[in-house]
Amino acid sequence: MKENYFADKNRYDNGMEFERCGRSGVLLPKVSLGFWHNFGSVDPYERSREITHYAFDHGITHFDLANNYGPVYGSAEETMGRLMDEDFRPYRDELFISSKAGYDMWPGPYGNWGSRKYLMASLDQSLKRMKIDYVDLFYSHRYDPETPLEETLQALVDIVRQGKALYVGISNWPLEPLKIGYDYLKAHDVPLLIYQGRLNMLDRKPQETGILDFCAEKGVGFIAFSPLAQGLLTDRYLNGVPADSRMSKGKFLREEMLTPELLEKLRTYNKVAESRGETLAEMALAWILHQRGVTSVLVGASSTAQLEKNLRCVRAASFDDEI
Repeated sequence: MKENYFADKNRYDNGMEFERCGRSGVLLPKVSLGFWHNFGSVDPYERSREITHYAFDHGITHFDLANNYGPVYGSAEETMGRLMDEDFRPYRDELFISSKAGYDMWPGPYGNWGSRKYLMASLDQSLKRMKIDYVDLFYSHRYDPETPLEETLQALVDIVRQGKALYVGISNWPLEPLKIGYDYLKAHDVPLLIYQGRLNMLDRKPQETGILDFCAEKGVGFIAFSPLAQGLLTDRYLNGVPADSRMSKGKFLREEMLTPELLEKLRTYNKVAESRGETLAEMALAWILHQRGVTSVLVGASSTAQLEKNLRCVRAASFDDEI
């Protein structure tokens, strides 16, 4: 028989720090838990349960999902629904749960991209899978160059007005459509809460394209995904490609990506981390949190031990020099 879960009474005194999300009333933990990997139907449920318990007990209130997280598609949200039923329903009002739609989800012309039909149908499905009445945050997961922006944006406005989401966000949009989206949402009294983008020490596109500056100037939060570059910014690849690594499986990382130049850069970063008394992963997460305009960083976790190490970035020293 499964033991009942009772959250740690000291969960808000266990070291987590919270950051205001842009110019809003929302405070997000500096480290948020992403369900992209390790929470699907192919993963052990008890491990997922253990990780989410540890996260919440250490002040991680934000769980980030999307409709097609798994594998299989939808199964991460089904895991979230089971967790709600078994553990987290008494704490629903302490949680900040997000989901997204924009990438491939189901066959045919209405299960992808940014149409009103897709976004609304997808969110209805997500709510059923997660067994909740609303999400705290709903994103357009990617920019759709074919659908009129006004259609996508008005769907986000109406989703909030229907009470299915409290806030809306934008993910993976280029700067110019982001500017249009910001203005449209503001004009319709549903301000853009947050932008989610890929940011890490190897991929600084949101800085280079002006997205981070725009968010900071307009009072829009920013949350970084892929902060460890799919594991490159860890000690896993400093001496080549381990046989059991994600790169050896070749799905998201390929061995040819680990060029001599990249390996040299990783080893240089690692030396800097050692001089700070940190692992490369800890420093990489801390670096993101110290960038202008960043609200939170999304981490994945395959174990509580890994999550515990990642949480150390919250209290890391700032950076005196540009790296």
